[in-house]
Amino acid sequence: MLSAAMNIAAQWGQVLGPEKLDIALKGLEPQLKREHLLRVRQLDMKMASEERAACEKREERAHRRHMADLMAGTVVSIAMLGAGVFVATTSWWLSVMLCGPSLLALAKIFVLRRSDAGDMKAVAMAGQTSVNAASQAQRSPEPPPP
Repeated sequence: MLSAAMNIAAQWGQVLGPEKLDIALKGLEPQLKREHLLRVRQLDMKMASEERAACEKREERAHRRHMADLMAGTVVSIAMLGAGVFVATTSWWLSVMLCGPSLLALAKIFVLRRSDAGDMKAVAMAGQTSVNAASQAQRSPEPPPP
């Protein structure tokens, strides 16, 4: 582009002469500045538009992922509640594990996307308590002394 401009300036220089060429270039300079500013603004606007589009795309992906996490959390929670109700008559200890702190901890992981150490401790304690209670309940009673 610069070489084309130099060719045109050389042709003008041959036709107009150095004094008239200097006047013509000085008259052309404000127009070139305006065109340059226009191009700079257009590029800035294009870059800003591309940034907005990329940001919107990131937000859309984040929203889709959050909705998928909510649906997965809902399905897991409903399945655990259903299983807890189903086994409640035969294995109450398993029902307590399915419907207790483990259900709340999993829902918190899926919905809020975080897990605290206290949640995991509560799940472990509930599981241990349920297993201890189940093992005591399943022991056969000792025969009474004669």
